[in-house]
Amino acid sequence: MFETHAGDKTKFAKLKLKEEGFVTYRDNNKGRILGNGVIGNGSSFNIKNVLLVEGLKHNLISINQLCDKGFKVMFELNNCLIYDAHGSIIFIGKRVNNIYIST
Repeated sequence: MFETHAGDKTKFAKLKLKEEGFVTYRDNNKGRILGNGVIGNGSSFNIKNVLLVEGLKHNLISINQLCDKGFKVMFELNNCLIYDAHGSIIFIGKRVNNIYIST
């Protein structure tokens, strides 16, 4: 299962609301899973099995899971670039402080 965590349900192209348990964060706090869905632009780039997590303030994506799915991830000083299997850039993240934010 490809899994990311999102806190904003308006970002979902499809969303099935269903309480499915909890995710545990690094500090052992937990967030309630409120649903599961698809985020993306609806055509060329979609991420399936994204969890909607109660109280999450940022959308998180697993770099390991992107790589496992065949995407290439490259970090630069001010940007993070995600490429598809054909070498096309499908996502650019801009570095703000110590976090990469979608542009």
